Amino acid sequence: MQGVIDRYEIYCLADPLFYDTLDSQRGKYPDFPISRSEVPDGWQHRATDTWLHYMPEERSLPPQGWKIHISARLDDAERTLATVWDYCVGRRLAFKFLRGPRVVMMLNSKYAERGSSGKLVTIYPVDEAELELVLKELGELLHGVRGPYILSDLRYGEGPLYVRYGGFAERYCLTQNREQVLAIENDEGVLVPDRRGPSFSPPSWVPLPDFLRPHLEARNSVTLAGLPYQVEKVLHFSNGGGVYQGVDTRTGETVVLKEARPHAGLDAAGRDAVARLRHEADILRRLEGLDVVPALRDYFVLGEHHFLVQEFIDGTTLSQESVHRHPLTRATITREDAAEYTEWALGMLDRVDRAVTALHERGVVFGDLHPFNVLVEDERVVLIDFEVAGLATDQARPTLAHPGFCPPPDRRGVAADRYALACMRLNLFAPMSTVLIPLHRAKVTHLAELILDTFPVPRPFLEEAVRTILGDSSTAPDSAAVVQASATAASPVPLNTSAPAPAQDPAAMRELPLPGRDPWAAVREAAHRAILASATPDRQDRLFPGDAAQFQPGGGLNLANGAAGVLYTLAQTGGGRHPEYESWLRERAMAPKPGTSLGFYDGLHGVAYAFEALGRRQDALELAAACLREKWDQLGQSLYSGLAGIGLNLLHLGAATGERELTATALRVTEMVAGRLGTVDSVPEVSGSGNPHAGLMRGSSGPALLFLRAYELTGDAALLDHAEVALRQDLRRCTHRSDGQLQVQQGWRTNPYLDEGSAGIGVVLARYLTHRDDEGLRQALADIGPVATLDYYVQSGLFAGRAGMIAALALGLRPGAGPTSPEMAGQIRRLAWHAMPYAGGLAFPGNQLLRLSMDLATGTAGILLALGTVLHDRPVAIPLISPPGAPAGPADPTSTGRR
Repeated sequence: MQGVIDRYEIYCLADPLFYDTLDSQRGKYPDFPISRSEVPDGWQHRATDTWLHYMPEERSLPPQGWKIHISARLDDAERTLATVWDYCVGRRLAFKFLRGPRVVMMLNSKYAERGSSGKLVTIYPVDEAELELVLKELGELLHGVRGPYILSDLRYGEGPLYVRYGGFAERYCLTQNREQVLAIENDEGVLVPDRRGPSFSPPSWVPLPDFLRPHLEARNSVTLAGLPYQVEKVLHFSNGGGVYQGVDTRTGETVVLKEARPHAGLDAAGRDAVARLRHEADILRRLEGLDVVPALRDYFVLGEHHFLVQEFIDGTTLSQESVHRHPLTRATITREDAAEYTEWALGMLDRVDRAVTALHERGVVFGDLHPFNVLVEDERVVLIDFEVAGLATDQARPTLAHPGFCPPPDRRGVAADRYALACMRLNLFAPMSTVLIPLHRAKVTHLAELILDTFPVPRPFLEEAVRTILGDSSTAPDSAAVVQASATAASPVPLNTSAPAPAQDPAAMRELPLPGRDPWAAVREAAHRAILASATPDRQDRLFPGDAAQFQPGGGLNLANGAAGVLYTLAQTGGGRHPEYESWLRERAMAPKPGTSLGFYDGLHGVAYAFEALGRRQDALELAAACLREKWDQLGQSLYSGLAGIGLNLLHLGAATGERELTATALRVTEMVAGRLGTVDSVPEVSGSGNPHAGLMRGSSGPALLFLRAYELTGDAALLDHAEVALRQDLRRCTHRSDGQLQVQQGWRTNPYLDEGSAGIGVVLARYLTHRDDEGLRQALADIGPVATLDYYVQSGLFAGRAGMIAALALGLRPGAGPTSPEMAGQIRRLAWHAMPYAGGLAFPGNQLLRLSMDLATGTAGILLALGTVLHDRPVAIPLISPPGAPAGPADPTSTGRR
């Protein structure tokens, strides 16, 4: 999960409560000074979140070719940009550069994407002759500039210039998984994916220019040959370098080799991976002889990369071990299960505490304590990854830390480790829950009470952890102070991306209306208050804060993450109509930004659905007609963004409006989806990881739902046959867990959720079985059902969290687990795990739990909608997923709501 969190990191910088872009904080995080230069006459200029683009008007670029990337450390960035500006403007070369220091730091940080990291500037030569000339001339001008190696490219000489073949124009194609990606044209004139990985790999049909061959040979000459180590497998990659398991060929000992790339993998203090690896070696030498740290074996330099060799620990991380043992992920949990796990967890926590204390006795602060950095080998506990460890006397704060364990600014030195230990006491019982604490520190008291309700943990043990986490509220900084301190710190990056929220009055948490405890009316009104309080109608990109995906073109408009989903939910659940917000949505949907999707949950078809539900029929028909004028027929198959969602929406609109042409088009879409379906065996047995996805939103269950709806309209039994094939395709990618649950197999984990997991498959399967019985499929549904009755889910949202399970139960996933069942009551009550106060109302965190979200897919609106399917006094529909018997429409058409 760490890698996923890190992709959200850049959207955590601007605001302590919501995901946002740095555009809203340009005053605090300014662009490079060169960006204020006057745009030359005859040049076009365009700005995005991360790049500033410059293009001479009279010069046309080819759609693809060899591009030049320039890498530079922050110390060299302004000099480099000044040189590039003068050179490119003078020679009328198209170019772009990163906007400012904050973006450079984030894209070069330890967990930045390896395939795109290191690039400060991109230049677009029109042909190979110009490519060679620019490389030669700029190489001389930028002599002495240092920067991180760009892994996706071929380095030119020993300077900061790199080359890669790829697209200049934004063109798209579909992968074999029917996903839309950036494309280039192959030698047969067909668009194919423009692959951008962490290694230099030009297309097979593109010959390498002769003048680049010596540079490729130089790159290939650096190997491990001659060293006394043989690498056997990769354990981990980050932007700072790899971690490998290998063998010391002199002794036969299994070892770990940690690699550090110069100028890459930056931390909050601006230190690169090499500086941290040298520091880690120093710390390991200081801790020599302790059984709770791996022994240092060697340190060497190969090329420009540094390597630390240490003892191999044949164990699993404490995180993996706790997930394997945790009873809350099982279909049933007994008191004996809870007691057994509690005994194990308390024993582990005691061992970790003693290990950290042993470091303190040597004068060392660990600094990055969390369950991923603790290895369990039989009864031995070993702490790993000492790159941000420090001396206790320095009273420093860690420069890298997991967001669920990163101490607030008032904890330094040993106190920072004690804070992380306190968080671990909660985390082993409620995994990932401590990520919530920075959003509202008083939440920790609530989490402790929830843990005590489930596990026989000694109350004083948790109360001590709560006191440690809360600290002295009189000295705890508020959010605004933390954000301001980050902006003015010497480092251009904040100390952490989970900046502590205010030390709020604990009463805000105690008095919060909670699902399952308080009346539905109080809960929904509290959620409405929070949603409406978050609105920003003055912004152009979004109306309500949600997932980071809303910063893609059109993402602030759609059903999943944008205004359409929130306004639909408000109307469905008694929150009324909001004409001014509907006008905001209409204005932008009728003139969408380039790149805005046409799909249902991610695009304009979903906005049309919301308009129809809001009583704006003409707007719905106008927008649907505009979508049909676009090139929609080459989209993928999915409900989320492809033809299944479009076909279902056209069936819905045709039935609602009586427009026969819409229905006829929908049936043509259905035929197209059936023609592309394939056989049951045509899909692999693993979902994702380069394979087509399974599930309701992105898998074959979306097409199955389309076939079922078309069958319900036409009575054509062949559509039921198609639906069965589609459902069996998704079931092929499911696996039984040890407790009998049937979940989607994703290789690295199994998935139970509504979007890409088995719950969504089960919802469609249950609907199929109302039309055609099948003993095998009915057993599959029975095996899926328990996934919606687990006690614990990491997230709370509709697509990938507990709210999705509530919706699935309401839609018939588990016969007998209806609105009044104990299973449903338990799931509604346990939403309290994630409930947070905001602006006098009730809110929930979004994906990765790092920030609050108000959207439908990940946040408050989706949870409100799921609850509405069970508790509201009028039918509430999950868009296109609820059967037609639960019609969508304003819950109270006479209400206009209030801002």
